[in-house]
Amino acid sequence: MNQHTPDINQQRAKYARIARLLSDTYGYPEWRQHLPPVDELVSTILSQSTTDTNRDMAFDALKERYPTWEAVRDAPVAEIVETVRPAGLANQKGPRIQAALHYLTDTQGKITLDFLADLPVDDAKQWLTQMNGIGPKTAAIILLFAFNKPAFPVDTHVHRVTKRLGLIGEKTSAERAHLELEAMIPPEDYYPAHLNLIRHGREVCQARQPRCDVCPLKANCDYYQQRVTEGTGS
Repeated sequence: MNQHTPDINQQRAKYARIARLLSDTYGYPEWRQHLPPVDELVSTILSQSTTDTNRDMAFDALKERYPTWEAVRDAPVAEIVETVRPAGLANQKGPRIQAALHYLTDTQGKITLDFLADLPVDDAKQWLTQMNGIGPKTAAIILLFAFNKPAFPVDTHVHRVTKRLGLIGEKTSAERAHLELEAMIPPEDYYPAHLNLIRHGREVCQARQPRCDVCPLKANCDYYQQRVTEGTGS
């Protein structure tokens, strides 16, 4: 390891400083189940490449139109596509949702994910990512939010913020970031860290115009230190 590559202990110490500042700023969210597991699966498929508002519109439209997930599974695919159109990419998401519901039926005999509660987290991730359209982020969201299992989801906000902070490398992919951040962050912190990093990304560390002048993390931020060095910092 060369001198420019921080070791995991350095990164854990840096994360700990950042986590304290995030908690001081946003609080320390306690885990709660947001949605039942199958609802979380469908909602997370709908959330891909869209806003939370559009995701929720599509999810609510599905729940309003169909009384059960079995009814969604068995409906004409064109009808599902039309129903989830507010989420965008409906021609992709509609068939993915139905395929996932069919997969649950075929493998479990009914539409359920409850069995994941009894699986080790790595086995549960592997099982979920066998489904088309379910990658590391979607699997981690289902496991963390529905089951409180130690999986850390990396969405666009988490990826951007942790990269700017220097917790992950500049060229670290979102997929790779799941592994690196899970090794760095204590498992009991996965839920509050995920929510606080997202909130920070939305409110302060925005993609196009980060508000470095009001950022409580700037003393620990590689991106900000670089801006200061280049004379562009606030």
